[in-house]
Amino acid sequence: MTRLSDTPPAWDERTQLTTFLDYARDTARAKCRGVSEENARKPLLPNSPLMTMSGLINHLRWVEYYWFHVVFLGEEDRAPMTDEDPDREMRIAVDFPLAQLLDEYAEHSARYRELVAGRALDERAVGTIRDGVHVDLRWILHHLTEETARHNGHLDILRELLDGATGS
Repeated sequence: MTRLSDTPPAWDERTQLTTFLDYARDTARAKCRGVSEENARKPLLPNSPLMTMSGLINHLRWVEYYWFHVVFLGEEDRAPMTDEDPDREMRIAVDFPLAQLLDEYAEHSARYRELVAGRALDERAVGTIRDGVHVDLRWILHHLTEETARHNGHLDILRELLDGATGS
């Protein structure tokens, strides 16, 4: 697991950005360690029935897909979400074992790590964000770190409600 306490303060910008994203990814996976299949699928929040441990992990996997494939590389969007069902990735997550979702998330993260290693941080995305701006790779890495860290907070809450586990 990537630990921020092992990060020297003088690392270059790319290393800092990728280390923080890897730390957030590793934290999401650690939050799921030891969770039963039943608990991984269990919705606990009355106004957010799709927010499950499985749903959040699948969401993180597809968020990275979207930002790297669709926005950065400009590829066709093949994610499970649709205009009619924008949270479909969270809905269908309960149909898969948590271990499979975690493995797929790790595999995709490794692929994106390679993609990032071969690109300049100033390289502009082929696709645009909502306001028509072509963000650069640096912006995408910052955004994904923020997105993953925010959902780690949700995973924290769900895990504590499920079985009382805290930390990691």
